[in-house]
Amino acid sequence: MKKDFLCLSDWTREELEAMFDLCRDLKVKTKAGTPHHLLDGQTLAMIFEKSSTRTRISFEVGMFQLGGHALFLHSETTQMGRGEPIRDTARVMSGYCDGIMIRTFSQTAIEELARMSSIPVINGLTDMYHPCQIMADLFTVIEHKENYRDLKYCWIGDGNNMANSWINAASVFGFELRVATPIGYDPDAEIVARAEKAGAKILYTNDPVEAVRGADVLNTDVWASMGQENEQQEREKAFAGYQINDELVALADKDCVVMHCLPAHRGEEITDSIIEGRHSIIFDEAENRLHVQKAIMATLMERASCN
Repeated sequence: MKKDFLCLSDWTREELEAMFDLCRDLKVKTKAGTPHHLLDGQTLAMIFEKSSTRTRISFEVGMFQLGGHALFLHSETTQMGRGEPIRDTARVMSGYCDGIMIRTFSQTAIEELARMSSIPVINGLTDMYHPCQIMADLFTVIEHKENYRDLKYCWIGDGNNMANSWINAASVFGFELRVATPIGYDPDAEIVARAEKAGAKILYTNDPVEAVRGADVLNTDVWASMGQENEQQEREKAFAGYQINDELVALADKDCVVMHCLPAHRGEEITDSIIEGRHSIIFDEAENRLHVQKAIMATLMERASCN
């Protein structure tokens, strides 16, 4: 039976940790130049409704390194951009390809795409979730900190798709999470409720100092995401005090690490001194998108090809 990668909470901790193990093996092979054509001859359709740097490059390169081929499809250059129903696109692509990765706005749309596809669907980003990024983030923490589940994680900034995904991750993996957002910029209420029901160890606060004190892992994102550019000035006022800078990092654990999913607006949500400083693992995190997504594709598409 095919399985999709739409949201972390669709998977168990054991399943996701198996992906980390595979990721570690694939990264070693990549660095050594050892072929690992686990998806030899397979094709991944990549649908983009949102612009991308890391998502497109990492999936396209990753599919090539796995022995397969990736197709870049911008929605405006396909019949989807002219109103073709998702259910029709899903069934057509299922006849041509072995997997679909989509980077889009609507979580509902991606769920319909997965429901109507007979091949695995991977969430490259929606306005609700960014699960591939969180997997890369956690794998990077594992590389730097090893026992990742005993650490204190901190999210500072907007209650966006990244915050939602960190909340899901805390529920699945069981680590402690603090989420600091300005009033009115809270994470999704339904996701928060599900996490509380699951017994997740999460502190929600409007005080970034409270969130960061003693934390091992600090994470943030831009204050105005794609589609919110007209709110930039309003958000700059609301997020004053939520910048990850030298003063805030000094309150965290002395050996803390700092992450950012990129692109960063240097001088807004994070300073140059932190991005380029000793606590930053941001560019390791960016590279690990490649290795983690290879593990995700191999897990889903190898499984599907065996059915």
